[in-house]
Amino acid sequence: MSSRPVSPDLQPCGRRRDGFAWRASALLLIGFGALLLAEVRGPLRPNGQSKIRRDGRNLCFAALSGLTIGLLQDPLVGPISRQVRARRWGLLKRFELPAWLDTVLALLLMDYTLYLWHLLTHRIAFLWRFHQPHHTDLEMDASTALRFHFGEMALSVPYRAAQVALIGVEPAALALWQRLVLASIFFHHSNLRLPLSMERLLAKVLVTPRLHEIHHSVLTAERNSNWSSGLTLWDRLHGTFRTVQATRTATLGVPEFRSPDQVGLDAMLIAPFKALLGARRNLTQ
Repeated sequence: MSSRPVSPDLQPCGRRRDGFAWRASALLLIGFGALLLAEVRGPLRPNGQSKIRRDGRNLCFAALSGLTIGLLQDPLVGPISRQVRARRWGLLKRFELPAWLDTVLALLLMDYTLYLWHLLTHRIAFLWRFHQPHHTDLEMDASTALRFHFGEMALSVPYRAAQVALIGVEPAALALWQRLVLASIFFHHSNLRLPLSMERLLAKVLVTPRLHEIHHSVLTAERNSNWSSGLTLWDRLHGTFRTVQATRTATLGVPEFRSPDQVGLDAMLIAPFKALLGARRNLTQ
């Protein structure tokens, strides 16, 4: 009988990780479906367009973004995270931390640096052209959480790799963060009416539908607030927090794209490239 030690990355540990991933993904899908149903029964904002058509269009955005992540991000970020564990790369690995504290700090720092990335996608014109399709949705619900241009996903890959390497995020913490942030953006993009008292209580810690609605406002001053994706702490620290609005709902979208024809799938997929070509022509004239 062989006495060779078994690598922790081999079976059955790998099967346990795969099982966790499948269960977590199934829970996310169930939660997403539950939000879509709850939005119909208790909407925060009235629906002016066909919800089935909007949700279908946003799922097409999601399919292209998911393909981009699978082709570009996963093959790069996953191996980096494993190197973090093996070679102790990153800030957190400078300290001998208990495993639970290492994970908690990794989640917090990933959430904070996601806040910074979100800020950059609005402040840098090149990045905004690819992030803008997300904001052009004239109505907002849980499916808007999936409405990201595949170009933005591609551009985020180097930043995500840097997050993982510099912070020192191990595979388990990375997988947990990915699922938590997805659950969070499903929730705060949703068109779900919660009791105002409950929403104000949640908003002390978490981004809520009414808070994120402000960020999707057509008004620039409102859009330049509430950048956080998970914890509201980061907006509070940077002075970009706007409180829950009790008396009105925001008008959603981007001033330049107010017609349903302008914000369809085809139009939005080519819009960033048209803008880049237009900017290039202006420079050469």
